Amino acid sequence: MSGWTSGPLGAPRAADTDRVRALRSASSPWAGLRVLVTGIAVSGFAAADALLEAGAEVVVVDARTGEGERDRGRLLEVLGARVLLGPEHVADAPGGWSGVDLVVTSPGWHPDAPLLVAAALAGVPVWGDVELAWRMRPATGAARWLTLTGTNGKTTTVEMTASILRAGGLRAAVAGNVGTPLLEAMRHPDAYEVLAVELSSFQLHWLSTDTEASLRPLASACLNVAPDHLDWHGSLDAYAGAKGRVYEGSGVACVYSLADARTERLVREADVQEGCRAVGTTRGVPPVGALGVVEDVLADRAFVAERRTSAAELATLADLSRDGGPVAPHTVDNALVAAALADEGGVAAVALRDGLRGFTPAPHRVAVVEQPGGVRWVDDSKATNAHAAAASLAAFDPVVWVAGGLAKGARFDDLVAAHARRLRAAVLIGRDRDELAAALARHAPDVPVVLVDPPQTGPVDALPDALMDAVVAHAAALARPGDTVLLAPACASMDQFTSYAHRGDAFAAAVRRRDAR
Repeated sequence: MSGWTSGPLGAPRAADTDRVRALRSASSPWAGLRVLVTGIAVSGFAAADALLEAGAEVVVVDARTGEGERDRGRLLEVLGARVLLGPEHVADAPGGWSGVDLVVTSPGWHPDAPLLVAAALAGVPVWGDVELAWRMRPATGAARWLTLTGTNGKTTTVEMTASILRAGGLRAAVAGNVGTPLLEAMRHPDAYEVLAVELSSFQLHWLSTDTEASLRPLASACLNVAPDHLDWHGSLDAYAGAKGRVYEGSGVACVYSLADARTERLVREADVQEGCRAVGTTRGVPPVGALGVVEDVLADRAFVAERRTSAAELATLADLSRDGGPVAPHTVDNALVAAALADEGGVAAVALRDGLRGFTPAPHRVAVVEQPGGVRWVDDSKATNAHAAAASLAAFDPVVWVAGGLAKGARFDDLVAAHARRLRAAVLIGRDRDELAAALARHAPDVPVVLVDPPQTGPVDALPDALMDAVVAHAAALARPGDTVLLAPACASMDQFTSYAHRGDAFAAAVRRRDAR
């Protein structure tokens, strides 16, 4: 590859910059474009693969040298990429590659990574995988995008949206931060009609500021904004600003929560297409232009022609219930947003009901594990921050709360103060459990608190199960008939588990082991 030599990251020629700006579809002139891809995990691999197929010259770098990275690297090399693994390829602050036309970064890479800083200083465009996928859409017949973000509830809501779209007979997929990688969805041999796209704050940060060429979804939504990932974004304002980019360029509707003033402000500040309108959602009776709830009916006063005088029934709360159990308030929120997005996707009213009725939540999201002896055991291990835990706690009363893990710099005073009256007891685990214990002492001093230490002996791979056995034993001793033992950790899991799914599986298995005895 001529021109691909290590050294200062030189600014591209003007003609190359113009060429990058002109990349608008899969039919654009990608061949010969010199692209540096940072990261070789799922999104980086997909980006490199798509670019190579389009004829670009690709160099991929990653600091990691594990087996997975090496395997993906060998495959990309067979396809024609140059792959460089190891910290020496990403750590040199003024380093980079001369003659680069475009940098495509994996979403987790922080903006202060040396290569990305060097690219920005040299005027080289830096895109994320979402920007690349949008620019590589087919020139004709491309899938319509319904985009969604939020601190909590994203995955459930995009999956609900896709369920409604499929019930309406559309070929639809969940893509983006979950589901099918966007670049794979763009290249699927049996083209999708609509994509329900989940976007993280990291992915949104890396969208291009070229509003004419960048992402222009049919409709978009931000479920909520609460403190999270502040270590990455630097401040709540910066994090909210990234979330707000989901609305940029929207064509028909921007969906927001009437109960969250921040999401409404993000809509007001967004640069959208002519004719795009704001659509609110509420758990209460909806005003004109919104979706909400009238008694036990999900009602639409946004999309019906007679919205000033009447509302259309979308579904009932019973349609959202699983096994006849209670419907969590945040499930109602998610369903209303999914209905609003899917309506813009072009489905009939009956599909809204059937899609919601047939939707099955993914594991570890307010999932009832067992109900022995009149005690309900619920796994909401996906509640990895205070905002998500608050939504989960709001659905049950009384609660023996199982919480703790990696706090990511969060505070828990507001969470505990708001739900103290629901708590029968708390069982705390994890590295940052003392933060939770202190908040409980301040705002719920009468609530019994048990701190569970990890086992000190035994096989390493058995320690998570042994920890959860102890947690379940303590929770069972504290719970009374009619109580809910709720795993809603308000923290990340990686201090003691490999993932939130591993944590939830360990909890459910410990509950079942105890019930079997």
